[in-house]
Amino acid sequence: MFESAIHFLDGLLGGALYFPFLLLGVGLFFTLYLGFPQVRYFRHAWGVLLGKHSKAGAPGDTSHFQALSTALSGTVGTGNIGGVAFAIFLGGPAALFWMWMTAFLGMTTKCVEVTISHRYRVTDEHGRIAGGPMYFMERGLNLKWLAVFFAVATVISSFGTGNLPQSNNMATGLEASFGLPTWISGLVVATLLGLVIVGGIRRIALVAAAIVPLMGLLYAVGALAVAITNFENIGPSFAAVFEGAFNGSAAAGGFLGATFAYAFNRGVNRGLFSNEAGQGSAPIAHASARTEDPAAEGMVSLLEPFIDTLVICTLTGLVILSSGVWTEKFETDFAPFDTEFLAGAYSEGNADDVQALFTHLSGGEAAARYAGSIDVVDGVGALAGITVVHNRSIAEDVRFLVGGEPFTGVVQVESGALATEGIDLRGRSLLHSVPLTAEAFKRSFFGHYGQFAVTLGLVLFAFSTAIAWSYYGDRAMTYLLGLRAVTPYRILYVAGFFVATIADTSLVWLISAVTLALMTIPNLVALLLGAKEIKALINGYWRKSKGGGL
Repeated sequence: MFESAIHFLDGLLGGALYFPFLLLGVGLFFTLYLGFPQVRYFRHAWGVLLGKHSKAGAPGDTSHFQALSTALSGTVGTGNIGGVAFAIFLGGPAALFWMWMTAFLGMTTKCVEVTISHRYRVTDEHGRIAGGPMYFMERGLNLKWLAVFFAVATVISSFGTGNLPQSNNMATGLEASFGLPTWISGLVVATLLGLVIVGGIRRIALVAAAIVPLMGLLYAVGALAVAITNFENIGPSFAAVFEGAFNGSAAAGGFLGATFAYAFNRGVNRGLFSNEAGQGSAPIAHASARTEDPAAEGMVSLLEPFIDTLVICTLTGLVILSSGVWTEKFETDFAPFDTEFLAGAYSEGNADDVQALFTHLSGGEAAARYAGSIDVVDGVGALAGITVVHNRSIAEDVRFLVGGEPFTGVVQVESGALATEGIDLRGRSLLHSVPLTAEAFKRSFFGHYGQFAVTLGLVLFAFSTAIAWSYYGDRAMTYLLGLRAVTPYRILYVAGFFVATIADTSLVWLISAVTLALMTIPNLVALLLGAKEIKALINGYWRKSKGGGL
């Protein structure tokens, strides 16, 4: 019931056809309306970040660099490792192109949303800065109801975006690389998380400023090692990205293909999850920056999608595509959420079968689901006339296990799902998310040790994202209920981080897609309503800058 409800909400929000058009449309509108600020102001933005235009004594809690690091720590997370892999898993190489487009237009969107939110920031009763789209919606647009909706959505999304997928992917990566049980890694990191977030924005900013450069460097070294090793495949990988951008990605190996609409939707959706441009989260972090001019911080923020998606996500995408692992099947444990028994024998060598399976998996005409019994002897099931699908691919060498040992007996399948309790499935199928990226990192001169760059990067990425999002939820709770609500929220946040380590990965990603749309839609609408004021703020700042007033 819960899974069906999440699928339904995803179809209305992040998975709906209108959503990527709304997101890219707003970015395109402001790009044209402001004269391509992501190009015109790019060099100036680096100057602001490095303190070239800073003024002593400006109000705020953090420096430009610390504010950017905090916001980047919220965006440079498992989306850069697992999210890119998940987008390619769903949409093929074409999905990477639409992640790029989301980032390029998102540079403008990020500049716009940070500028206007910074304009309406306030000081809370403890003397700390509080800001974000909810303050702009209430004080700038006089839309209190929209501000409340956005703040509630931010609290929900702090779990769905910054908490659950980060924790889940981190724990999965540690288990795959080191065999560490997920609950142990969850307990340790959740404890560290609690120690950091109790210190508020200043401690969060200090930790983020230390972690972000280190994790970026570590990850880049591992990614470049794979790219160098598979140098001959870099060109064809880029070609596949552009060839499929408007036609969709063709079936290859175990990958069943993706239409243009599917690659477009998932590429934009994962691009948003990665850089959060338009979601309204980054303005909460940037509100703390010490500056008197809102547009100055907007300039700094346009660098985020560039660093996050056009640099780091591109590295991940090229590693996965050039290594070829995205079309290969690997031995893996089957997650019930990703597993289905279909009536009939489907083959990857039959184009009609491939098309039928892709249509079924993409929500089109459904294939017949198997219902009945399966005889199993020493772990091997009698699967003649039955196709097991796992991770959107035809599973091979499927084994039925109980406690890790081969099962002998009869299992029941109801409406395509395994109904007999206590049975685990294992076999070969496509991978997605962090396990896929980890396999790709093994295809370098580092060999098996390459995956550790992913694992260590993953821990740092996930932890930094979680602490940033705790602050976003913290500020939203302050807006809704005051400072008295912050401590209970932090306790629930840390608890959620632990619980997510044992949850189903695909279900977690689906929840994240729903929750990020809850924030993004009202934020984009508010930005359009405030377009004239935004333009006046940015143009006024730029005139002062060119005139030497900054």
